[in-house]
Amino acid sequence: MKILAIETATEACSAALLIDGDIIDRFQIAPRLHGELILPMVDELLSEAGVSLQNLDALAFGRGPGSFTGVRMATGIIQGLAFATDLPVAPVSTLVALAKQLSNEAEVKTIYAALDARMGEVYWCEYALEKGDLQAVSKEMVIAPTAVASVSTTQAVGIGHGWRTYNDELLQSLSRPIQKILPDALPSAKEVAQLATRLVQNEETVSAENALPVYLRDNVAKKKAQQ
Repeated sequence: MKILAIETATEACSAALLIDGDIIDRFQIAPRLHGELILPMVDELLSEAGVSLQNLDALAFGRGPGSFTGVRMATGIIQGLAFATDLPVAPVSTLVALAKQLSNEAEVKTIYAALDARMGEVYWCEYALEKGDLQAVSKEMVIAPTAVASVSTTQAVGIGHGWRTYNDELLQSLSRPIQKILPDALPSAKEVAQLATRLVQNEETVSAENALPVYLRDNVAKKKAQQ
């Protein structure tokens, strides 16, 4: 299986190419440079692997939540590539991709994925991890860090830059010890590609016109205008 994935929902810009389980990728933290970096990254990966877009089985992208501009960019690029090649698209949650980074840690049972959503809020979702398999046990939401709540009582790990910005508020709101916190972790196209594999296998892909972003915050434009 050959899948090209991109992820631009945070300050990290990344692309990954999965070929029969092996992955090559590009990852760079470069705020405001995603538009200059992402397509060259894609070209480099395809050239390195010696494949063309037409040789792929599917495309994948981080569909949000995250930066409004970054999510919109990934959506537009992947739609353009999909329209040009008639390839199916696997939309992957950026929060799941973030949590996926912990999927090989046997001692982890609960994951709190939190991305800084600005405006005093976090993008939040709680996951249960069982034998490497992630299951969401809460809805994806945009919420004040003082309002989050935990479903699980097992040992938990916090991940994402929401923890860097709102560490004290999140810990106070959860009222429970956290095994460890990874506040500098960012979603990556590598995990997007890995998660897309199951979607492709289960025929849970979409067409180009249905490869849509998930912002969670519907009134982003209005709030930005008020700032």
